[in-house]
Amino acid sequence: MNITRRTLLALGTTIVTIAAGSFAQYALVNAQANRVLNLYSARHYDTDNALYQGFTKRTGIKVNLVEAPADKLIERIKSEGANSPADVLMTVDAGNLWRAEEAGLLQPISSRALQSAIPANLRDPEGHWFGLSKRARVIVYNKNRVKPSELSTYEDLANPKWKGRVIMRSSSNVYNQSLTGSLLAVHGAKKTEEWAKGLVANFARPPQGNDTAQIKEVAAGVGDVTFANTYYVVRLMESNKPEDRDVVSKIGVFFPNQGNRGTHVNISGGGVVKTSRNRDAAIKFLEYLVSPEAQTIFAKGNNEYPVRANVAVDPKLASLGKFKEDRINAAVFGRNNNQAVRIMDRAGWK
Repeated sequence: MNITRRTLLALGTTIVTIAAGSFAQYALVNAQANRVLNLYSARHYDTDNALYQGFTKRTGIKVNLVEAPADKLIERIKSEGANSPADVLMTVDAGNLWRAEEAGLLQPISSRALQSAIPANLRDPEGHWFGLSKRARVIVYNKNRVKPSELSTYEDLANPKWKGRVIMRSSSNVYNQSLTGSLLAVHGAKKTEEWAKGLVANFARPPQGNDTAQIKEVAAGVGDVTFANTYYVVRLMESNKPEDRDVVSKIGVFFPNQGNRGTHVNISGGGVVKTSRNRDAAIKFLEYLVSPEAQTIFAKGNNEYPVRANVAVDPKLASLGKFKEDRINAAVFGRNNNQAVRIMDRAGWK
């Protein structure tokens, strides 16, 4: 077949045009993809929408939200494998973040903004996850049946003087697992198991319900004391329901272990998913969440303590009082989780 030079040039121009068109289309699709961040979040708070809107306003990157409990999100990312669309995993409790890290789902990142804003004990030493807000696990007590002078430490609630007076949520709850994990780090396995058995012996009823249920039952006299995260108390304080405000009038909040290591503090946090296609956007999102603007939203929206210094605490949360925090690294809660669960099981903590 006779092909002239002019024909070859025309054919070459056509191929270049097609290639250029295909590249332009690819670049457009890729650019559009980079304007969307896929967030898998176990934080079920409507007030977090203000965080996503703030990030989009600042960067132009839209947040595509997928919500589910932490264990389901972790399993979902596992099953999706290399094809997972997730860019960021955000959840409550360092124990859940540690599980995701152990499963190889998070990638380490280095960010001056994150390192300077977040205290070292509230982030993974290798940068797999970062604490974004704090909550303290306090003792809630019935003011008519308990004097603050009777309270001291988490450990003391295993004392026989509290027999039939302690109520608690299940050992399957990660908040209690992380608290037990922190005790393991301080006391070792033997003493922690003795504590767990003593605590169970003091239960007024089998474990059931969430933190709010424990607080309401303490107010009703089902038990005299319980553990609860601080923001659950503030939610009741801010409720429009008279019965919730009545609950608050009957309970007090005590920060344990002020004479030694301090009150147990856990986090809500996040990390960049290992297979993220938008790594830069994911890092920008985490950095935005520790900005003064976002930290104020955390503080006011869900009554959590900011991780960033010099950001005001919500006035109602602040009204619970100032306290000394346990400075143990939150990674310990996850690392000790399996052993903590076994100890709680052996102790009969259902």
